[in-house]
Amino acid sequence: MLIDTHCHLDAPEFAADRSEVINRAVAAGVKAVLIPAVQADNFDTVRQLAHSFDQGCYALGIHPMYVQHAQPGDLGKLKLALKAHQHDPKLIAVGEIGLDFFIPEISVGEARRQQEYFYEAQLDLAMQFKLPVLLHVRRSQDTLLKYLRARSRIGGFAHAFNGSLQQAQQFVDLGFALGMGGAMTYSRALQIQRIAKTISLEALVLETDSPDIAPAWLSTDRRNTPSQVLGVAKFLGDLRGQTIEQVIEATGQTAKRICPRLGTAF
Repeated sequence: MLIDTHCHLDAPEFAADRSEVINRAVAAGVKAVLIPAVQADNFDTVRQLAHSFDQGCYALGIHPMYVQHAQPGDLGKLKLALKAHQHDPKLIAVGEIGLDFFIPEISVGEARRQQEYFYEAQLDLAMQFKLPVLLHVRRSQDTLLKYLRARSRIGGFAHAFNGSLQQAQQFVDLGFALGMGGAMTYSRALQIQRIAKTISLEALVLETDSPDIAPAWLSTDRRNTPSQVLGVAKFLGDLRGQTIEQVIEATGQTAKRICPRLGTAF
């Protein structure tokens, strides 16, 4: 089952041709597109979008880069939304949540403390509603792991993973799969490619992060789209010496194992 486990299909970059983008993904064989929220203001947007086409599904959460603009009541809004839609089969996970220590101004002092506060609170909500999480992981692997180890097994996807091989294995040991997408396809991405070749295929999932992180072959149109997940699957197969069919089958099974609603909604 070919699944794009991370796609911001609600982004304004798709405003002019969103239906065509979806149709191209379906034509490429994509069976599910997971659309994560990034802030309280787009909870309804991603939910409605996911329900607008058969392959759509969604996650609700507050992205670490949006935490600095979040209102005090936004965590309460998230809890209310998760409760209201807890029986919706298309609600797959809590996300996109996590920590971003790449951007200097949000990586220190009160801004960093706020990130960690929102991350911890959203982990607790995921546990309360028995949902996996979609983790934003950017120069924050060890701190993310610290909070995960302090809780019972949550599981989820470590989106666009770009840490060390040792850190990768620690996420896997905690029940996470690593998201592999466009960043892996560049010749300079030696560390990501090493992880993609070394870690068990059963611990990897496919993603695009559309409209961002376009793969290397999109040399003219830098906008990424969910149909490109098919090329990501082929690249990963070539990298590992496995067929595209093997990659699609294994990564799809992993996605459904970690996010059980993917196995019942599609």
